[in-house]
Amino acid sequence: MNNRDEVREFLSSRRAQVTPEQIGLPAGTNRRVKGLRRSEVATVAGVSIEYYTRMERGSISGASPEVLDSVAKALRLDDAERAHLFDLAHAASPVARPPRRRNSKSWVAHPSLQWTLDAVTAGPAFVRNGRMDLLAVNNLARAFYRDLYDMPGHHPNIARYTFLDERSRSFYPDWELFAEVTVAILRTEAARDPHNKELHDLIGELSTRSGEFRRRWGAHNVRHHGTGSKTFHHPVVGELTLAYEGLEMAAEPGLTLTIYAAEPGSPSEEALHLLASWAATECGPEEVNAVVKKSGDRNLS
Repeated sequence: MNNRDEVREFLSSRRAQVTPEQIGLPAGTNRRVKGLRRSEVATVAGVSIEYYTRMERGSISGASPEVLDSVAKALRLDDAERAHLFDLAHAASPVARPPRRRNSKSWVAHPSLQWTLDAVTAGPAFVRNGRMDLLAVNNLARAFYRDLYDMPGHHPNIARYTFLDERSRSFYPDWELFAEVTVAILRTEAARDPHNKELHDLIGELSTRSGEFRRRWGAHNVRHHGTGSKTFHHPVVGELTLAYEGLEMAAEPGLTLTIYAAEPGSPSEEALHLLASWAATECGPEEVNAVVKKSGDRNLS
């Protein structure tokens, strides 16, 4: 992945989204560019037009934190976009230390990490990398993401499932949102670790095989994704609305521990209980339906 291209396309795409009025400049007439001119960004950022032009052409190595911050403010970048700009600048530095990489096929969770995951019994808990490989899971997460373990020849990967498996359209009722978040996570990781071959291969595969992915990848959108709620439609237990927390792992930089939880007393909590029963016995939907009848003919849909 060419860092200079990434810098150029990111800065130009952000510049196109800001109007002169937003930064206190007159709109004027006869504008031939969408959004701001380079000269306007340079003026607001307090740098020369020549310097900003070099930056937007990809020459970002050596830019000071103060300059990067001024450019971020001029382009009205949000927190995620600002962090992305700093990641791009760091990756361009000749003295940047490469992130610690793990081969998703050979990496094994430390026993204490697996014990921690297994201790979470009320909701799915899993560890993923920036490529969105599932590296370690508890039993409930394996049952929750059962379709990901049914893609022959591939390590369980949320991004590949989202864009290359039709079942994801049912699993994610708001598929468009999940697709946007997935691409944003991969875009963030690409800036943080631009020389990761496994990541490049995945992005290349998705770009080749999915027009939906190509369109979103070209938008250069990034976002923070640490907490919130999501709605799923699981093939065994039906609809669940779950809160989630994503925690960066201090002992394993680059990995994220995510835990899903249902509101106490909600139908989603009941669905998770049923999913746990199914996971414990490795039974199928028919057996789950029998459990439902025994507990009062609850409707899972």
